[in-house]
Amino acid sequence: MKQVTASMAGTVIQLLAQAGAEVSAGADVVMLESMKMEVPIQTESAGKVASVKVNIGDFVNEGDVLLELE
Repeated sequence: MKQVTASMAGTVIQLLAQAGAEVSAGADVVMLESMKMEVPIQTESAGKVASVKVNIGDFVNEGDVLLELE
């Protein structure tokens, strides 16, 4: 399993990929709001989303796991 982690602390405002979705490398999968800016979180590699670990409205810290890829 490959993990997609938060690059900074913020609030999850949008989930752009759901479990079971195929994503390409560099795809935006989660949108965070941090310091009144929207920050897209991207995958480093292609894969299938195995599980989403956060919900809209959750606060995450840098390094927290957002989702896992198969």
